[in-house]
Amino acid sequence: MKRVSRGIRETLPGDALVLAVSGRTGPPPLRFERADGGRWLLRQGERPLLVGRLTDGGCCPDLRLRRLDGYRSPLPPLTAAAQRARTAWAHHCARLLEEAPHGPLHDGRWHLRRRTAFEPGVWGEDYVTTWPDAELGLWCAGGWHGVLPLRPLSPPDAPRVKAYRRHAREGSLAPVLLWWVSFLDGWLILDGHDRAVAALAEGAEPVCVELVRAPDEADSRRTLAEVTEAHEQLMARLDARPPHPGHAAQRAALERGYADALGSLPYEPEGTRVWPLPGGAPAWDVLAARAMLECPGD
Repeated sequence: MKRVSRGIRETLPGDALVLAVSGRTGPPPLRFERADGGRWLLRQGERPLLVGRLTDGGCCPDLRLRRLDGYRSPLPPLTAAAQRARTAWAHHCARLLEEAPHGPLHDGRWHLRRRTAFEPGVWGEDYVTTWPDAELGLWCAGGWHGVLPLRPLSPPDAPRVKAYRRHAREGSLAPVLLWWVSFLDGWLILDGHDRAVAALAEGAEPVCVELVRAPDEADSRRTLAEVTEAHEQLMARLDARPPHPGHAAQRAALERGYADALGSLPYEPEGTRVWPLPGGAPAWDVLAARAMLECPGD
């Protein structure tokens, strides 16, 4: 059996961590690939899961996509006992993702954290419930800010969903694992499709664990130096002014802002890595034609 390469963990408050992965050069099993002309592909191993293409919409294009069956969660199925256990879910997901033979991890730093609140609309109008086709309206600055399932959603009265709904009512429902994708400014469901359906059916947004790429250490140190230099310049300008009644309050506000910035800097999201599509646009056209045959439209 191939030995699993363990990453270095940096534990953070509130069921969160940064996982430094090494020894996994090259494309991971679950990866995005891109060809010219706004063509996108999500692949797991050699199996295509999603083909998408940007429309000619000026500064605000749409991303039209079609998903194919065959997605495999990188996490093993949960037992009822595991759900009821008091688990540090971000650390639990990190361990399982490291062991997963068909997950998205590659060399670099990854931030995993428990997330209980989202902006309005993420689990509403921007939660994709149709299958297999979807059209994502991207903002002019890029992004869409919704949740995209990677398999058809079960109905709320399906037996498995009904079992999860009991967990939701008891407060023991395990979180949904989301992968934040920078060029969508949105999330893919990696694990927990039925748990998401169950939580929403019970009138609550799903509690989630979010997987995000984090900047490497060199970038973090460089940004830290830039922020520190800017802060010191602001403080020097403030101290150079004649004393006034609000001086102490302004100084305290600058110090709080600097502390808040330092607290978030190492974990600001990094762009999702995308690999070149082997064969380029012609290969994408073949895969898109295959998707139309396997998932004919209405």
